[in-house]
Amino acid sequence: MTNQAFDALRFVAEIILPALGALYAALAHIWGWPYAEAIVGTIAAVDTFLGAIVIGLRKSYNKKEEDHEGDQSEGEDP
Repeated sequence: MTNQAFDALRFVAEIILPALGALYAALAHIWGWPYAEAIVGTIAAVDTFLGAIVIGLRKSYNKKEEDHEGDQSEGEDP
């Protein structure tokens, strides 16, 4: 995954979905829109899933970086 795609996914998970859930919850209460609890719960579940993916990708990336740094230092003289 490219850095740009990772950053976009992270932005959606950290900013867009929580804001969307809060917006729908507030407007549903004000305007009497239906299924507020179900819709906001669905947004929260999707956001939690994306957050887990972001964490997994970050750990995988950090592991690759650590492995790569270790490979470079092995051939160097102390």
